[in-house]
Amino acid sequence: MRLIADAPRASVDMLTGDAVLSFRIAPESKRMLNELKSLGDSKLAVDVKKYRPKRSLDANAYLWVLCDKIAAALDSTKELVYIELVRRVGKFAVVAVRDWDADEIIHGWSCRGLGWFAEIIDGCKIDGCVRVMFFYGSSTYDTEEMSRLIDEAVFEAKELGIDTATPDEIALMKERWNDEKQTNKGA
Repeated sequence: MRLIADAPRASVDMLTGDAVLSFRIAPESKRMLNELKSLGDSKLAVDVKKYRPKRSLDANAYLWVLCDKIAAALDSTKELVYIELVRRVGKFAVVAVRDWDADEIIHGWSCRGLGWFAEIIDGCKIDGCVRVMFFYGSSTYDTEEMSRLIDEAVFEAKELGIDTATPDEIALMKERWNDEKQTNKGA
């Protein structure tokens, strides 16, 4: 079960001395209360981390506009520009893979979509294995990750003399991400 919560509070139970954490959840998440109650006094594994909303569709559309303009300036394709941007600043994981399985695993990974690609890199210290860098497509990015990708596209566009959104317009897009975060609470 995954919940989006706010108003975290930490306190100490005066009777037992135990630390107590509490959170406020959105009304639409309250259906999960029965599920929690059904667990009784079971021990739970709880992972608390800062919430980051998915990136906005406006941000995604803007990224593709920039990719298209950069591609035109470089006599390339927007898809190749996008892949290069993901390669430079995108989210990735490095995994040791048995060398005889690497090609098949890389192919399977790349079938997920355009930004999902993988490359064999040097330096695996495990016999019979290679290191593979697996890149994630931007559809999985949160606001911070998408912001980094757009900033890189803006930088590349400016280097090529391409007009981009003004800093105020980019700030407004990022503000919309924050508004979206508030709207999606409890999602």
